[in-house]
Amino acid sequence: MPSAAWKGVVIASADEAAIEFVEGNVYFPIQSVRTEYLRPSASHTHCGWKGTASYYDVVVDEDVNKDAAWFYPEPFDAAREIAGFVAFWRGVEITGAPAGRGKQPPGAGNEACSS
Repeated sequence: MPSAAWKGVVIASADEAAIEFVEGNVYFPIQSVRTEYLRPSASHTHCGWKGTASYYDVVVDEDVNKDAAWFYPEPFDAAREIAGFVAFWRGVEITGAPAGRGKQPPGAGNEACSS
């Protein structure tokens, strides 16, 4: 079962059938995320095929991992399957994820996005 943990605390866990796997990132349904460990961030980035990402800081006890989780509040049509999903990076350990990179940018000329 894929899970995301930081500082020994499991922040998200879901059956493999419930996750989305895009560009090597595991996106967890928000219902599987322990949101008490997320704090909204003011950060945003843009991906040419997914849309504008918003971020959360991951907070465990008093330790803050800035912008370690991201989501697309209104993803573009090409990435609509990640609406309502959250992904993690910056030291958040993902275990039990499928091998490979998952869905890639559609069409020639589209660049992958880091978030």
